[in-house]
Amino acid sequence: MRFEDAIGLWEEGTRRLQAAAPHERPMLERVRDQIVTELRRRLGGPFSAAELAELYSQGTDWCFDIATRAAPGVPDAWDIPTVAGAAFARYLREAGDYSGGRLTEQQPSRR
Repeated sequence: MRFEDAIGLWEEGTRRLQAAAPHERPMLERVRDQIVTELRRRLGGPFSAAELAELYSQGTDWCFDIATRAAPGVPDAWDIPTVAGAAFARYLREAGDYSGGRLTEQQPSRR
């Protein structure tokens, strides 16, 4: 999946998380934060927006595993399009070629 296709899904996840009911939002944020931690582990050091989109295109089943561990018994927090999308959007801020809400000079992919 190209970054240009993925970013819309990630932004929608962020919007949905922000629009969640006040009693649901803390648990959704907890799951999102746990997914961000796993993204750091999976991507390691410097990465590009394209590499993040590549990881996203490989599937987000692993995000469901994290959601059920982080929020056992809270199915509302297992909304993967929301929590995974918001997590990828948040982690995108750390991409070497992303700044101020847009792509900067493209970096060669290391994958």
